[in-house]
Amino acid sequence: MALTDDILATWRNPRRVLARMLDTGPREDRALVYLLVAVLVIYVSLWPALSRAAVLIPEVPLTQRLVAAFFGVLLLVPVAYPLAALSHLASRAAGGQGTWHGARIALFWALLAISPLMLLRGLVAGLIGAGLQLQLLDLLVFAGFLWIWLSGLWVAEFRGT
Repeated sequence: MALTDDILATWRNPRRVLARMLDTGPREDRALVYLLVAVLVIYVSLWPALSRAAVLIPEVPLTQRLVAAFFGVLLLVPVAYPLAALSHLASRAAGGQGTWHGARIALFWALLAISPLMLLRGLVAGLIGAGLQLQLLDLLVFAGFLWIWLSGLWVAEFRGT
């Protein structure tokens, strides 16, 4: 299945999609690609807001904002691995029987699956700016991320029990 089809299917049934991914066996290359593509999309989603800020406050040029945002988003990579490990340890303490790889796939896929909402959030931040609409969209992005991540983590840790 295409990546975009999997993302769309994840919003309908995240457990089924993640179970299918885990059934292909441990593929660390795929996990890393999910994380890197998610980081790239999150970075691109910041561009409209950075552009708006550069117009409103011209003392800080857009290039400087883009470089700073790039390095900030790039920090997600070394933070994601320990976060996935902590989620695996917490699941293990609760009786989970999954693997470290399953916990990584659950987290990295959740980051990638929310990418359409992140792009929408970026457009709202760039075109409308701060306000109730952006706050509601932030809440929706966070709730969607948690729903997909925890559903995937459940499949990765408790599917066989």
